[in-house]
Amino acid sequence: MEAYAKAKWVGYPANKVRLVMELVKDKDVETAINILNFTPNFAAKSIQKTLKSAVANLIENNRETTIDTDSVFIDTMYADEGPTMKRFKPRAQGRATRIRKRTSHIYIKVKVATKE
Repeated sequence: MEAYAKAKWVGYPANKVRLVMELVKDKDVETAINILNFTPNFAAKSIQKTLKSAVANLIENNRETTIDTDSVFIDTMYADEGPTMKRFKPRAQGRATRIRKRTSHIYIKVKVATKE
């Protein structure tokens, strides 16, 4: 059993989101949520919100069976670049410089561990 969640147009650059994702990759969901809870990085909140959404999707899609949340782990997790908003900032002597406000798309897929 598996489910996924996407968060699009998150207001953080993808390379900074990936730094936080490396902390929780290939961990179970309970541990990952605890790590993200105490991570002071700004992107941790968006990743945690997407992770909780993926777990909720897993529970909702498999309502007929009971799912032990201790056996749910992160299967796939990545951040892609989203569209970049381009702004201009006035500078000295009538010049202007471009400000690029980068966004990202977060994708998290969770899976139930099979007992073998």
